[in-house]
Amino acid sequence: MSQPNGGTFDIVILGAGSGGYAAALRAAELNLSVALIDKAEVGGTCLHRGCIPTKALLHAAEIADQTRESEQFGVKADLVGIDMAGVNSYKDGVVGRLYKGLQGLLGHNKNITLVQGAGKLVGKDTVEVDGQRYTGRNVILATGSYSRTLPGLDIDGQKVIASEHALKLDRVPSSAIVLGGGVIGVEFASVWKSFGADVTIIEALPRLVAAEDEEISKTVERAFRKRKINFKVGKPFEKVEKTADGVKVTIAGGETLEAEVLLVAVGRGPSTAGLGYEEQGITLDRGFVITNERLHTGVGNIYAVGDIVPGLQLAHRGFQQGIFVAEEIAGKNPAVIDEAGIPRVTYSDPEVASVGLTEAKAKEKYGADKVTSYNYNLGGNGKSQILKTAGFVKLVRVEDGPVVGVHMVGARMGELVGEAQLIYNWEAFPEEVAQLVHAHPTQNEALGEAFLALAGKPLHAHS
Repeated sequence: MSQPNGGTFDIVILGAGSGGYAAALRAAELNLSVALIDKAEVGGTCLHRGCIPTKALLHAAEIADQTRESEQFGVKADLVGIDMAGVNSYKDGVVGRLYKGLQGLLGHNKNITLVQGAGKLVGKDTVEVDGQRYTGRNVILATGSYSRTLPGLDIDGQKVIASEHALKLDRVPSSAIVLGGGVIGVEFASVWKSFGADVTIIEALPRLVAAEDEEISKTVERAFRKRKINFKVGKPFEKVEKTADGVKVTIAGGETLEAEVLLVAVGRGPSTAGLGYEEQGITLDRGFVITNERLHTGVGNIYAVGDIVPGLQLAHRGFQQGIFVAEEIAGKNPAVIDEAGIPRVTYSDPEVASVGLTEAKAKEKYGADKVTSYNYNLGGNGKSQILKTAGFVKLVRVEDGPVVGVHMVGARMGELVGEAQLIYNWEAFPEEVAQLVHAHPTQNEALGEAFLALAGKPLHAHS
């Protein structure tokens, strides 16, 4: 990174993760001068310690499962073992190539000045880094998030670990307890089980992936039972003790579990402490920066994007918010982002993908008598049979109105959520989508068949 000596810019951005770097690139396109500040590498958590490396591990896990189960496809292969050094080399190679590309994209842009160092907001228009002051006609806060823990639960990086430690393990743990049955928890549980570990998930809420539609949770739980991934729901964590061989965890009711490692996956907190936000009058709620729908903080020309803003903590949400704020500053008056229209994917086996409202939320919003849903089972989909995957596509619609939720579970469902988010965001009616042609044989047809059925003309639908 270049290390300039302060200066004045159209925009000063604190944080170069998905939200910050997207804002920088879009602002530069709009011919605005940008100072992009980060204490670590550009790309943030997503590229270095989140989305990208975890999905590389999940792909390696998928290869392991395919090798182990290859005979059912008439292919004879033996899974000799998991070479974690090789897996990590592959993972790090993916991250390294993307990082190099992003560095080049930002570093060679004449409108972007990269600044490496820990920044702090010291005025309504000023960020200080190592004694140098960067003044912005506008300021964007994009400082991201960190792995949360629970009171009295200390992460040591050895026996009690967070996701960033799990990504660097040089071995497959023989056994693991995963505290948290949300996205991060079920993804790591899925990886470790595929790699041969004995895994148990502990979740205080009554079901796994509790933010998803209830039927999705049931399907994931059924699949995890089949995969022999243990889980205990409705069981809050009480305490952990370190043992000679690992950890001993006590959960509600006094039940104890032992394993080599405990992965703490209880969500992510906003990285806002000690950065001078409150001193400048910015409102924080439990550490999150409060903004209006246009992502303005209400102070000066200061905006906030990404994980520090309450809502879904997703890289692509931060990315879109970064673009939005750059266009807002440039006077383009972009359309407000509909949070429900942001696609959500959990990359476990089976994969979960959704957009819009769950059936329960839709009934809450529109009234139970105004909402109908339809489930299309992947058993009727040719490509899903070829892949030997089970699951469904569920549509939630308002009576005589558009589809307000699409919920999918099964192999590769994340690849279908692109069309699903167009359907939701364009407020499409089932009859409109039913006219569209979906290629055969693809899993994408499952969406088409679901809409045909909801439009009153089911073909391959099994009742």
